[in-house]
Amino acid sequence: MKAAVINNFGEVPGYIDFQNPEPEAEQILIKVKAAVLENFDKGTASGKHYSSHQLFPSFPAIVGSDGVGETPDGRLVIFRDIKPPYGAYAEQAIASQIIEVPGNIDAAKATAIPSAALTSLLPLKYSAKLQAGETVLINGATGVSGRIAVQIAKLLGAGRIIATGRNKESLKVVQQLGADVIIDLNQDKDLLTQAFKEAAPDVVLDFIWGTAAELLVKSFIPTEAGFAKKTIRYVQIGTKAGLDISLPGTALRTSGLQLMGIGQIAPEALMTELNCIWNWILEDKLYMEIEEVPLSKIAEAWQREDLAGKRLVIVP
Repeated sequence: MKAAVINNFGEVPGYIDFQNPEPEAEQILIKVKAAVLENFDKGTASGKHYSSHQLFPSFPAIVGSDGVGETPDGRLVIFRDIKPPYGAYAEQAIASQIIEVPGNIDAAKATAIPSAALTSLLPLKYSAKLQAGETVLINGATGVSGRIAVQIAKLLGAGRIIATGRNKESLKVVQQLGADVIIDLNQDKDLLTQAFKEAAPDVVLDFIWGTAAELLVKSFIPTEAGFAKKTIRYVQIGTKAGLDISLPGTALRTSGLQLMGIGQIAPEALMTELNCIWNWILEDKLYMEIEEVPLSKIAEAWQREDLAGKRLVIVP
């Protein structure tokens, strides 16, 4: 079969022949239909991710951590828990875990949308516990996950949605997707801090961290004595703009700021919310710009940087 293969960490995958997988007990042979190209897959294949050596204990190996495919009995499923050296970017895969895709959902949508949607749905519902009518600020809304977050916040009943980003064209798209206010992160720091103060969010989903997060957190610091009038539930998700920030103690003492990650999510909650996402997809309530790329073009797709809110899906 054909597959996207690396012979060492840090390589660009090549489109080459690889031996067909043979399922062992409790494994299922999958005919791959689509697999989303995620930053996670690039990170693990670079050798720099904490799970790199677990996912790639030896070489050569096929890249790709999960995807959507067809079982021998004809069911369309999400497949994961792939045993090395096999991966998702191939004509066939073997998996220990599958989740059936309902209805007539397109394979590319089934592999691309759920993971991005869960990235915001879970923290909004279970970490920040968003209440109807509250104001949500999405820091870094112009990327794929940020765009989906705007749509999900609206579907969950947010009263006001504020979206930040640097790409002006993508900010226009975000506004069309439901953002009430957009904040350009390219502006002067004083003007940006003032825009953050005026935003006055109840919930923050931060996909980028870095300098913008520092200014946002500092904007919460009160200018007069007294206790916080409300809590600001700040969920840190991604670090595209920087791994670290400087956090002044005053931002925590009296601002009402509560910093958190996604936290622990029960498996049954995960499945409940995945079913919710399936319904939204079937009802055409979630939009994502998806470009399907043939597996034979994996090297080009791997090195592309012109995405700006678009998700690439590898199709055998």
